[in-house]
Amino acid sequence: MSKTIQIALAGNPNSGKSSLFNSLTGLNQKVGNFPGVTVDKHSGTVLLNETVKAELIDLPGSYSLYPRRSDEWVAYKVLMNQDASIKPDVVVVATDASNLKRNLLFVSQLIDLKKPVVVALTMMDLARRKEMKIDVLQLERELGVPVVPVNARKNKGFDLLKKRIYEAATQTWKPPAYDFIENKELAPEAITKVKELIPGLSDYSALHHLINHENFVLPDALQVQIEAAETDNKFQPTAVQGTEIVQRYQRIRQVMQNTVIEKTQREKQLYAEQLDKLLLHKVWGYAILLTVLFLLFQSVFWIAQYPMDMIETGFAKLQTWLTAFLNEGWWSDLLINGVVAGLSGILVFVPQIMILFGLITVLEETGYMARISFLTDKLMRKVGLNGKSVMPMISGFACAVPAIMSVRNIENRKERLLTILVTPLMSCSARLPVYTILIALVIPNTFYLGFLSLQGLVMMGLYIFGLVIALIVAWIAKRLINIKDKSFFILELPIYRSPRWKNVLYTMIEKAKVFVFDAGKIIMVISLLLWVLSSYGPENVMSETTATYETLIQQNPNSAAALEKEKQAALLQNSYAGIMGKAIEPVIEPLGYDWKIGIALITSFAAREVFVGTMATLYSVEGGEEDEQTLRNKMNAAVKADGTKVYSLATGVSLMIFYLLAMQCMSTLAVVKRETQSWKWPIIQLLYMTGLAYVLSMTAYWLLQ
Repeated sequence: MSKTIQIALAGNPNSGKSSLFNSLTGLNQKVGNFPGVTVDKHSGTVLLNETVKAELIDLPGSYSLYPRRSDEWVAYKVLMNQDASIKPDVVVVATDASNLKRNLLFVSQLIDLKKPVVVALTMMDLARRKEMKIDVLQLERELGVPVVPVNARKNKGFDLLKKRIYEAATQTWKPPAYDFIENKELAPEAITKVKELIPGLSDYSALHHLINHENFVLPDALQVQIEAAETDNKFQPTAVQGTEIVQRYQRIRQVMQNTVIEKTQREKQLYAEQLDKLLLHKVWGYAILLTVLFLLFQSVFWIAQYPMDMIETGFAKLQTWLTAFLNEGWWSDLLINGVVAGLSGILVFVPQIMILFGLITVLEETGYMARISFLTDKLMRKVGLNGKSVMPMISGFACAVPAIMSVRNIENRKERLLTILVTPLMSCSARLPVYTILIALVIPNTFYLGFLSLQGLVMMGLYIFGLVIALIVAWIAKRLINIKDKSFFILELPIYRSPRWKNVLYTMIEKAKVFVFDAGKIIMVISLLLWVLSSYGPENVMSETTATYETLIQQNPNSAAALEKEKQAALLQNSYAGIMGKAIEPVIEPLGYDWKIGIALITSFAAREVFVGTMATLYSVEGGEEDEQTLRNKMNAAVKADGTKVYSLATGVSLMIFYLLAMQCMSTLAVVKRETQSWKWPIIQLLYMTGLAYVLSMTAYWLLQ
């Protein structure tokens, strides 16, 4: 064949499609995005025989050709020839043999499109465990398309599968002449009219043009003609769809009777059913869920702490080495405190992203993720979300960046958007340094009942408060966001199985790459901007400050180190960032903050944990564990112009609430922009979270003052 063969890989979710894709392509894979959407596009090269290569495109999982989620629409448009970039020569359908009846609905729809289709039977081992025996040759005759059993774990059946794909692509094996069901019985006159307007369509493809032509790229005149065909023939899409599904399952039942033998005498209860009695129990199910989520949350901290510390230590040593090696100048400062510091701020998140997505993939692979969504759906639905929102929100306790990236499996657009908008209200790990130092400053280290620490209870209260606010915001926002998508919580409970560690590792790597190369670009730009604001100020003021401290250092060489710290604090105060801190002081004064806290609010926009470093610089204290106590003492001793303490209980609580609620994370904004494909929602998120933080922080300050 002269042109490159394109193969579309389709199938139901949890049908073994990812394993099939990985086995066929090996390491010859790449990831992008389908045009105009955020759905990941996985493609790879397959060697069909010694001379013929093909491109394999992994389409998002779909239950049928009636799409509901954004990723299902991507697959649907490819299969309906509405994607200009992908015109598949063959469709390979991953079909779960252990759930053959459900999978055959999608298979039969694809067959009736009259495209070359090859069925890859997966999960044959699970079918045997269910005591199912499938007559593959008879199934092939019933469907009229090639059927090939494969085993991705043992790499069996792939040579025959590649042969059948090549035969289908070269029309050696042609699509069946007959339809799986008689589509003309559904809307014969309307279908005939559409086929006259668009020659070459199958009956079933014409039916889908009647149902979804508004979403297809068609000339305006043709759109009007199809609409007229609907009106003239009183076409009712919902009724036709229901009739079609009933007819298909009637035909599928006949196919199953002719091709599948199942033992019916005293069928033993499957392991999945036994586990579900416990894991979906109305009491124990929630207890186990809380335990699993606690362990997941803690594991992200426990496991990620070590590689994150290594990355931070490595970059600190690199900065130290570059400082000693390079000549002092603006360009070296830009490299060290701009570029290198920016890269550090990006890469330090990678361990959390990889570990979190790895653990989530394990939950998905084992089948437990679907149970979590099922258990939490009732509560989430009351505030405008659904059960699938719980994992992104829980993941937000570790880091909002990967949490927001994981919302794509929520079908309903409104619920997906609501989840994105409220997930950053979860207290991520970047807030911990802020909480720790402020709690130590303003909360007494007292114990109740001998073991309940007041400081620990305040810390827990901050996490719970963030969750409560998120649910309230979602409940309000669902009434304000005008998206009319119907919400259906249709969820398959897959069978339990051991995770495929190759898939887990692959997901971890791919999610890290998406973050580094997509969100990382925006983070670097803002990091460099913050460096400029913190390093430069009005030339005359900065020069005068530098000259003053250089004179003092020459006059007092024994105090050079302390004076150098004061110099850096003064330069920061007079920098553009410092000027901004002074400028916003009247705005933040009602919250109990001074200009130094104002600078910290600005600089910590890059990352909330920068608050502690900014305070250390402003109070002329070096970092380090030993100096942490010194920093707390300095902050504790800080007073305002009227002699009152800066960090009183009222100010400390106000500041904790502000950092809890405010959107001070450019990484999150970058990812929200990427996921929504618009700056509208990140800007709305920035405004509502900052406004909410301001109002509640001011309220707390005035109540406790």
